[in-house]
Amino acid sequence: MRLVLHVWRQPRSAAPGRFERYDADGLNEDMSFLEMLDVVNGRLVEAGTDPIAFEHDCREGICGSCGMVVNGDPHGPLTGVTVCQLHLRSFRDGDELWVEPWRARAFPVIKDLVVDRSSLDRIIQAGGYVSVRSGSAPEANVIPIAKPVADRAFDAAICIGCGACVAACPNASAMLFTAAKVAHLALLPQGQPERLPRVLALVQRMDEEGFGNCTNHGACQAACPKEISIDVIALLNRDLLKAALAYRPPPAVSEGAI
Repeated sequence: MRLVLHVWRQPRSAAPGRFERYDADGLNEDMSFLEMLDVVNGRLVEAGTDPIAFEHDCREGICGSCGMVVNGDPHGPLTGVTVCQLHLRSFRDGDELWVEPWRARAFPVIKDLVVDRSSLDRIIQAGGYVSVRSGSAPEANVIPIAKPVADRAFDAAICIGCGACVAACPNASAMLFTAAKVAHLALLPQGQPERLPRVLALVQRMDEEGFGNCTNHGACQAACPKEISIDVIALLNRDLLKAALAYRPPPAVSEGAI
């Protein structure tokens, strides 16, 4: 099997980047996309050329670090998978593929296909946790939670923070990511005491990091490898409105009214 790759090469953030062409032949359709890049990099190293920099860790769709855009689609043309789960049988012999990093102001390029996604970590650090000391793990049945609620919380908690939602959004919004972090705690009893301050802190941090605004385009849901629904954004917006009303400053009182 043979593929023609046009890969974004950029030595560092401040340097200009460009697409470079690589003819990858002798491939097996059962290879994963990352295994194909490994083969290409092996040949580049043998030729004394700098290999293509890309992120990876688990290669099992768990960590989310392998994110890249393939032919304009975050994680490639399939739905519900990360790029490490994308196999060459999804393409035809002789296809041309354009491979590039996430494109967002909040995700500066480090090198080639590697971007700095620490802005997502800082959103979580702003309050995406339960701060009370809980001690050892409690017995699962101590706090009864209705199964439909537990299922909804789990559906939000499976976010792996890969950033595909940001890359797919025309506004480079991180709303689906932020909403998933808000929702899985807001739906559980442990998350109630800090529910409203949490949503204010996370949204404020998201804005400070330079992400765009959500305009309900829906591309984030389509690109999410865990298929998280934009319903979590509706939950975030409801909590954000409640928090804005609960924590708005009191109206000024004139001296004559006292």
